[in-house]
Amino acid sequence: MKFQTLFFLTLGLFLNTTLQAQTKRHAQTDDRKFWLSHLDRVSRPVLQNLAADKLKQNMRVILSDRIDNKAQRTKVAYLEAFGRTLSGIAPWLNAEGGTTEEQALRNQYREWALKAIANAVNPAAKDYLQWEGGQPLVDASFFALGLIRCPWLWTNLDKQVQQQVQTALLATRKTVPVYTNWILFSGMIEAFFCKYGMDYDDVRIEYSIREFAEHWYTGDGMYSDGMQFSLDYYNSYVIQPYMAAILEVINQKNDRYNWYKADFGKITQRFAEHQERFINADGSFPVTGRSITYRGGAFHHLADVAYRKSLPNSLKPAQVRGALTAVIRKTFERADTFTKDGWLTIGLYGSQPRLGDFYITTGSLYLCADILLPLGLSPEDEFWSAKAEPWTSAKVWNGQDVPADHALHLK
Repeated sequence: MKFQTLFFLTLGLFLNTTLQAQTKRHAQTDDRKFWLSHLDRVSRPVLQNLAADKLKQNMRVILSDRIDNKAQRTKVAYLEAFGRTLSGIAPWLNAEGGTTEEQALRNQYREWALKAIANAVNPAAKDYLQWEGGQPLVDASFFALGLIRCPWLWTNLDKQVQQQVQTALLATRKTVPVYTNWILFSGMIEAFFCKYGMDYDDVRIEYSIREFAEHWYTGDGMYSDGMQFSLDYYNSYVIQPYMAAILEVINQKNDRYNWYKADFGKITQRFAEHQERFINADGSFPVTGRSITYRGGAFHHLADVAYRKSLPNSLKPAQVRGALTAVIRKTFERADTFTKDGWLTIGLYGSQPRLGDFYITTGSLYLCADILLPLGLSPEDEFWSAKAEPWTSAKVWNGQDVPADHALHLK
C-alpha cells in the first residue's frame, strides 16, 4: 500500500507538473499565434499588392474629412502604408526559427517584401512611390528604419534595386524638415546610409540628436516635440524609438554619442514605465493628442524597448506582453476597424473619421504595425515563453498591491 500510495503521489506530481508546463507553453504559443495572425491581417494587403505592382490599383485611400491637400496626400498614402508597415514587421522578417507555420509565413513575407521594395523604387513600375516632398520625408524615414531593423532585406536585394533605394532616399534631402520631431526623419535616413557603408551627412544626424538631448528634454522620461511640450504619444510614435535606432547605428560606427548613452537609457526605461501604466486593465488607453488613429502605434516605444531587451527591472517581459496584447485586441475588436476589402479605417476603436487629423490617410494608419516589434524575439525568449502576468493597471484595479510610482531625476 505504501508503494502504491507513493507511486500515485509521484505520478500525480508528474502529471501536474507536465500539465503546468503544457499550459505555460500553450499560453505563450497562443499569444504569439495571435500576434502573427494580427500581423498577417494588417500587413498582407499592403505587401501582397505592392509585390504584385497593384498597390495603387487596389488600395482604397480614405482621407480625413479635414485633409489639407487631397491630391498630394493621396499620392503619398501608398508610401505611408508601406514604410510604416515595413518598420513594424522588419525585426520579424530579420529573425529565424519559430514553428513550421511561422517560418512559412515569414518566407512568404520576405518574398513579398523584396518584390515590394523593387517596385516601390523602380520608376518604370506602376507602384513607383512618391519620394519627394514633405510627407514623403516622413515615410521614407519609416522605410529606412525598416531596412535598418532588417539587414536580411538589404543584403538580399539585387544590386540594381539597392542603387534605386539609395537614389529614392537621396531625393528626400531636398526637403527641409519642420523644426519638430521631423528632424529625426532626416537623421534616420542618414543613419541608414551610415549603416550600409554609404556617404552620409553627419550634420543632419548631429542636429537631430543634439536638439533633443540638449534642448528638448522636459524631464521624467519625456521630450518636447520641438519648442513646445504637447501631451500626446509622439515620444512613442517617433521620438524615442527613432533616437534609439540612430544612436545605435552611429555609436556602432564611431562612438560619437556614447556621452549620451547612460542618460538616454534611463530616459527610455522611465518612459517605458509610463507607457505600461497608460494601458488600462481592458487594453484601452487615454485618448489624448494628435495622431490617435495610429492605434497600437501609440506603444511603438514600449514595444521597441521590449524588443531591444532593455526593459527596466520594474517591468517583467511577460506583463509587457500581456499589456501589448490587450492593446491589440482592444483596438481591433470592432468589425468596422477594416473595410470590407481589408484596409484599415480611420479611427481608434472602429471607424471614427472625426478623429482623423488634417494629414491622416489610409496609409497613415499602418503605424499600428510598430507594436509588433517583439515578434523579432525568439519564441524561446522570456517575452514569449514566460507565464502570462497582469500589467500594472490590471493588478491595481483587481485590488492587488503594487509598488508606488516615482519620477526620474537625472541630476
